[in-house]
Amino acid sequence: MEELQLIQGCKKQDRRSQQIVYERYGRVMYGICLRYSSDAETAQDLLHDGFIKVFTHIVSYEGKGSFEGWMKRIFINLALETIRKDKIKKQYSEDIENLSDADEIRDDSDDDIDKISESELMKMVQELPQGYRSVFNLYAIEEYSHKEISEALGIAEGTSRSQYIRARLLLQEKVKAYLKKQ
Repeated sequence: MEELQLIQGCKKQDRRSQQIVYERYGRVMYGICLRYSSDAETAQDLLHDGFIKVFTHIVSYEGKGSFEGWMKRIFINLALETIRKDKIKKQYSEDIENLSDADEIRDDSDDDIDKISESELMKMVQELPQGYRSVFNLYAIEEYSHKEISEALGIAEGTSRSQYIRARLLLQEKVKAYLKKQ
């Protein structure tokens, strides 16, 4: 079935069209959910809730831009909404000292990153504290600006920057520790 037919079927709440959309885009959306959650069970819950939201709001999809991009936005926003609901926002709002050495962060681990599997990297990202993980995903993977992140999470831009810097430092430590074990 063509994408346009699937979308029209979903707008009519056709179960077969919904099943095909789920099968076609489920893996990609699950990857997004996994990046924002700390475990597979939570990611699966987000995936389920996300598709319910997609099918409930599909009538608002006007065909502008890619359908997959529209869906990704829903899943990202759902993940952020879940974070806010879980009151993790407190973690973001804490005063964070200025990182004067932020410009001096070295990317030695970038050369070694090719030696680590994608699943191992995903595991390392999932092990980050929730605040670090969310900002890291939004900035490094979803390519949000720090201003957009601050608005989405209700935090200061400086907090977004410092959370991202700390996430990178922690990931660099994890990569180095992993490579030493190899």
